[in-house]
Amino acid sequence: MTYLLDPASSELQQWLDENGQPAFRARQVWRWLASGRAESFAEMTDLPAELRTELEAQLTVWTTTVRAHQQSEDGTEKLLLEFSAGGQAECVLLRDGDRRTVCISSQVGCAMGCVFCASGLDGVDRDLTSGEIIEQMVRLQHCLPVEERISHIVMMGMGEPLANLDNVVPALQFASDPEGLGISPRRVTISTVGLPVAIRQLADQECRYNLAVSLHAADDDLRNQLVPVNQRIGLEEIISAADYYFESSGRRLTFEYVLLAGVNDSLSNARQLGQLLRGRPAMINVIPYNPVAGLPYKTPSAGAVRRFREVLEERGLNVQQRQRKGDKINAACGQLRRIVLSDG
Repeated sequence: MTYLLDPASSELQQWLDENGQPAFRARQVWRWLASGRAESFAEMTDLPAELRTELEAQLTVWTTTVRAHQQSEDGTEKLLLEFSAGGQAECVLLRDGDRRTVCISSQVGCAMGCVFCASGLDGVDRDLTSGEIIEQMVRLQHCLPVEERISHIVMMGMGEPLANLDNVVPALQFASDPEGLGISPRRVTISTVGLPVAIRQLADQECRYNLAVSLHAADDDLRNQLVPVNQRIGLEEIISAADYYFESSGRRLTFEYVLLAGVNDSLSNARQLGQLLRGRPAMINVIPYNPVAGLPYKTPSAGAVRRFREVLEERGLNVQQRQRKGDKINAACGQLRRIVLSDG
C-alpha cells in the first residue's frame, strides 16, 4: 500500500498528471488532510465534484484502521492503529491547557528491552515508514475540533526513534513544513534510550529538534538491568553523544528518569544522578512509573518522589515532574496493543 502522506510517495501527483489535473490539486489534498477538516476526498469541497468522485474511487486516504479509540476524563485520547503493511502501534493525544501534544510511535514493538515497558515485551516486528508515522499525526489532528491544532510532537510512543532515523526525520520534516502540519522544530522532541551513533548523526543533520535521553539509572550496573541495550553502549558514551548534540544544535537536553519504587528511587540513586549530570544545562524529567499489568514494578509514593526531586534541586539541577495522564485508559506505551492482541 502506498501512503499518500508519505513524503517519498508520488502516487497522488502521478495520478493527477495522468488525468490532466493541475499540480496545485495535490497541495489542496494535503492541506485538507493535515488540517483535520476532511477524512475523505468527498469532503474536500474546493475540489471539483467530478474529481472528488474519481479520487474516491481510485485512491485511498487512510491506510490504517482504528482498532481501538479510548478517551480519559483528563482529555487524553489514545488510538491503536492497525497498518495495512502489518502490525499495530499506538499514538496518543494529550491536552494540557492550550497545548495539544501528540505522542507518536516509530516502530511496531521495540527492541531496546526496557524491563518495565510494555512496548518491548514482545520485541520489535518492524520499522514504521515515514507515511505510517505521519498518518498517526494526522489521525490525532482529526480528533481535535477544526479550530484546534496540534502544537507539540513527542516521539515517545512505541519503538526507538533513533533506530528508525531514516523514516523518522522525513516524517518530522513534514510536520514542521508550513504545507504540512506547520509545527516548529522547537516544539518537537525525540526521546531515545541513547544510541550514540544515531544521536551524533541527528546532530550532524542540523534538525534542531529537542532531544530527551531516557536514563532511568545513573550507573551502568543498574542501567544494564533496566535497559539491557546499555550493556553494548554504556552511560559514558551516551552522555558524550548528548553533549555533542547540545553543542551542535544549541537545543537544551532533557534527561528522563522513570522512578520505580524500591528499584531506582532512593536518595543514593538521586545523588548519583546529580553527580552524573552536574554542570550540564539540562532538564531532568522525573516520571513516576505508570504500572503495566503483569510486570512487578510499582509507582513510588509521593514522598519518595518529592525527596528524589529535592536531592537533585539541592545540587542546582533543573527538575520537572511529568504529570501522569491517561493512566485509566492504558496510556503507557504498548499497554493497549497488548490488551487487544491478547483478546484476539
